[in-house]
Amino acid sequence: MAAGATTLLDQAVLNIAVPSMRQSIGASAADVQWIVAGYSLAFGLVLVPGGSLGDLHGRKRLFMAAVAAFVVAGVAAATGGGPATLIGARLVQGAAAGLVNSQVIGTLQDVFHGLDRGRALGLYAVTAGVASALGPPLGGALVAGLGAQAGWRCCLLLSSPCALITLALAARWLPPPRRTAGNSRLDVIGLGLACGCTLTLMVPFISTPDSGSQALLWGAMVCVLAVTLAVHQRMRVRKGHQPLVHPALTSSRQDVLGTAVAMANFGSSLGASLVLTVFLQDGLGLSALLTAAVTLPSAAAMGVSSALAWRVVRRIGPRTVTVGLTLGTAAALAGAVVALSVPAAGLPMALAGTQLMAGVAGGLSVSPNQTEVLRHTPAEAAGVGGGILQMAQRIAAAVCLSAVSAVYLHSASRSPGDSGPRGAYALASGVCAGLLTLALVLSLLRRAATPRRPSAPASGKHARAAPASVIVDRDRPPRHRSGGGLVDP
Repeated sequence: MAAGATTLLDQAVLNIAVPSMRQSIGASAADVQWIVAGYSLAFGLVLVPGGSLGDLHGRKRLFMAAVAAFVVAGVAAATGGGPATLIGARLVQGAAAGLVNSQVIGTLQDVFHGLDRGRALGLYAVTAGVASALGPPLGGALVAGLGAQAGWRCCLLLSSPCALITLALAARWLPPPRRTAGNSRLDVIGLGLACGCTLTLMVPFISTPDSGSQALLWGAMVCVLAVTLAVHQRMRVRKGHQPLVHPALTSSRQDVLGTAVAMANFGSSLGASLVLTVFLQDGLGLSALLTAAVTLPSAAAMGVSSALAWRVVRRIGPRTVTVGLTLGTAAALAGAVVALSVPAAGLPMALAGTQLMAGVAGGLSVSPNQTEVLRHTPAEAAGVGGGILQMAQRIAAAVCLSAVSAVYLHSASRSPGDSGPRGAYALASGVCAGLLTLALVLSLLRRAATPRRPSAPASGKHARAAPASVIVDRDRPPRHRSGGGLVDP
């Protein structure tokens, strides 16, 4: 949780400080794009390599080294004098954050099982909600109180105390590295192909190609690298070597569909958040602090609902994800209706209400879906499995941030006056609702593809049927409820 607060608070704070930072260092639009999006690019790039290294060599040393690098890069970014220094520091910081988070997911997989794992992932999502909620108000207050020159630099230093606390906690509490099998070797070629595939997928959405032929070239490169990676992994399995991507991660239809649900849900959420921020500031002329106040209910509601989602899962199981996606679709459509119909004076309050609904939906869908996907991941590939899931979400974020913002900006420029931004926001919200509808359909397909577990046969005359609240986990024997707690049979 401390690691999540450290890495997520940094990103949330910087978004509010971008305008003052741009004026202070004289950054161009392309520089700003790389400062903001380069963090996510480097983050996604190291998730799978970081997970693989953690699986093979232990997570504690990697975690602590990554947190230390995150602090050093943050100080370099805050004290940098030009765009080039800031871009380089943010790339290093994003890579360090990705390495930290891949160890976090792997550690949760190693330490927690069954419902405890779901609760741990839910608390991690609570941390994300709290960090996202605190980031914009803190960033706005620092810029307003310290001025444009010093405010954005303090925003970049804000996560350093959190990182130092995280280092101290990690040294004391993280489990020591476990011994690995002697024939476990790092798949260097597979790592290179995976990094190349991730890079060619995300770069075109950060730095838009100049022509259609360039876009086709990027797409062809992605296909070639993906096919080469798949062939290489099969060859390693045939030779008896440990593959980068465990066969169980790609052969399970439930895992593939669950990852696709996470991609559509995550991409829609980030795209909607970006468009809302632009609409409130550029379309309605609200300040950074008022914009943060409108978005605050979403982050707060997601934190609370994530903390309580495991209770809902105990009652209705995987249907929790379906309920959350349905509520999220309704929230996106409600935002579109509100933007078109509510007068300007009441529009911020009405949008805050739709954000509250969206936050509840996110809490019910994100961590339960992650738990369901990671439940099928074998223990020896826990880090890689978590890294692939997060990498898929980062790729979806890059695609959806580019696509949804392009829809908004193109539509807003075509209609003059107040109706332009309103109609553009409604259209972008409709696109996000479509993505959530796709996630809902994929979630239903996953439920249909999941085989029902047979109930335990009765033995003896007075034998009773097995309780309905059986919790099955690959890593441990089934557990069931007895009274108020969970016990091993």
